[in-house]
Amino acid sequence: MFHCTERLLLRPPWPEDWQGVFAGIANRDVVRNLATAPWPYAPQDAQRWVALPQDPFHPRLLICEARTGDIVGTIGFGPREDGIELGYWIAPTHQGRGYATEAACGILDVARMLGHRSVRAEHFTDNPASGRVLRKVGFLPTGRVAMRSSLAREGEAACAVYEKSLGEDELSAMRAA
Repeated sequence: MFHCTERLLLRPPWPEDWQGVFAGIANRDVVRNLATAPWPYAPQDAQRWVALPQDPFHPRLLICEARTGDIVGTIGFGPREDGIELGYWIAPTHQGRGYATEAACGILDVARMLGHRSVRAEHFTDNPASGRVLRKVGFLPTGRVAMRSSLAREGEAACAVYEKSLGEDELSAMRAA
């Protein structure tokens, strides 16, 4: 699955992408805001990640600059009992340019095309920048805080929980705007 936004190409990872993934994620400040990435993040971790099979209903995609092809980060959905969960990271050299917001809008378009009706997202409470991205793309805070395991943090940490509806009500509101 491929998806284009104004400045980005969202595409599946290929085996040869492992070095670009590793270059962007092998930073403690990036990994500590992810639940499942190990720290220290090793080249073998990137090689394993790009080799994972793709689930067509829960894609994991590279975020690439459309102009240069450079890997900016990754974004995708993980399955949950009650739907899907959004996850993403942006390499430090590409942060602050609006790429997370643009990629999140793009992957939400993909979720709609796949027939998903709602998406959940969480961010560690000490990472408010991620909360700002989620609110910009229409996620609503639930008011819940959940404890979530983080390999890089070597334990659990508090996460703010957000949800976004992708149903007909949202589509109607977008058409009226």
